Amino acid sequence: MREHLILKLQGPMQAWGRESFEGLRPSELFPGRSALLGLLGACLGVERTDQDRQQALAGSVSFAVRVDKQGQKMTDYHTVKNAREDYRGLKSHDTIQTWREYWQDACYTVAVWNNAEAVVVLSEIAQAVKQPIYTPVLGRRSCPLARPLFETVLFAESALSALVQIGSNQGAIYSEEDSAGAIPMKKRDVPIIHQPRQFASRMLFMTTSTGELYVPE
Repeated sequence: MREHLILKLQGPMQAWGRESFEGLRPSELFPGRSALLGLLGACLGVERTDQDRQQALAGSVSFAVRVDKQGQKMTDYHTVKNAREDYRGLKSHDTIQTWREYWQDACYTVAVWNNAEAVVVLSEIAQAVKQPIYTPVLGRRSCPLARPLFETVLFAESALSALVQIGSNQGAIYSEEDSAGAIPMKKRDVPIIHQPRQFASRMLFMTTSTGELYVPE
């Protein structure tokens, strides 16, 4: 049996970044690894410049995310000054147009567990989630929480078993842990700590709590 920290991500708007260019900022269907590490890092008070603590946290935890409610997608229009010229080089110019995607009224359940050689233990993370040092947000600062992140701590054989114990929703589950019937997929959302804004790929395994393939509406 393994200990799992269960979080609930619920709010009027959420935005979970994916590969983007300056003009379009799309939102992924679910919070990725970089976003979840940032969320926990904010609760723990990890500074953006503290690469050692960032690396310690990243090496200590794994995630599984269940989509309880996808919500509706909204696109917000912005104009931005001093952006990169033509979205490519570093030279700035006056103003560009951007479109940023958000999910409205989405809800996710997240299982977090410690890896074998964890430095940041689950009990420390759970306490930080209950009493965060920095205010956690759902992807962007304009996306506040509608409820506390902390749901519970429980023991289960696997992340899938842990999520089954929380509610009866049968939405898609994206886990870093393989399971019978899961479909492997690659996601480029692993932050390279010593190369800011650079990401590596990881393998995810998509299934539902019933072991069936879930296709979003």
